[in-house]
Amino acid sequence: MRRPVAWVVAVVLLAEALGIAALNWFMAMSVDRQHMSLAGLDPDRMSMSARVGAVVFGLYFALCALVALLVAVRNRPPAGLGRVLLVSAAVVHALLGAVLWGLSGWPAFLYMVVVLALIVLLLMTYDRTDGVGAEGGGDVSGPGPQEGPEPERREDDTPAAGPVTPPAPTTP
Repeated sequence: MRRPVAWVVAVVLLAEALGIAALNWFMAMSVDRQHMSLAGLDPDRMSMSARVGAVVFGLYFALCALVALLVAVRNRPPAGLGRVLLVSAAVVHALLGAVLWGLSGWPAFLYMVVVLALIVLLLMTYDRTDGVGAEGGGDVSGPGPQEGPEPERREDDTPAAGPVTPPAPTTP
C-alpha cells in the first residue's frame, strides 16, 4: 500500500504545483493589465510579487512532489530534508483547508483534507519499525533482531536461567 500512496501523492502535489503557479501567474497578469491597486500599492510591485509567489510556491510543491516520487521509486521512507518538506506540506494543507472552509466552502476544504490525509498516510506507513509487510523483501526501517547463540532450553521448552551475578554495592 505504501508505493501506490507515494505515487498518488507525487501526482497530486505535481498537479497542485502547476495549478498554484498558474493561478498566481494569472493573478499577476490580471493586476498588470487592469492596473489595479490595493490601498495605494504600486500595481507593478503587486504583479511582480504575484509572479514571484507563483515561482516560489510552484517550486515548493514540485519539490515536495519530487520527494514523494523518490519515496515511491526507492520504496524507502523520506529522511532529512525530504521528511521536513512533506511535514511542512501537510501543515500547509491543514492551514489552507481551514482558510478555504470559510472562503470557498466544503468542496475546497474536502480537497485539502484529502491531500493532507494522503501526505500523512505516506509519512505514517513508512514510520514502522517492525518491517512487517515491506515490499521488496526486507525491512526498510533498520536492523533486525540481534543474532547470537540460542539460549539453552529445558525439557519443557522454557529458557534455562543464566548465571546470576550479585548486585554491585551502591554505598561503601
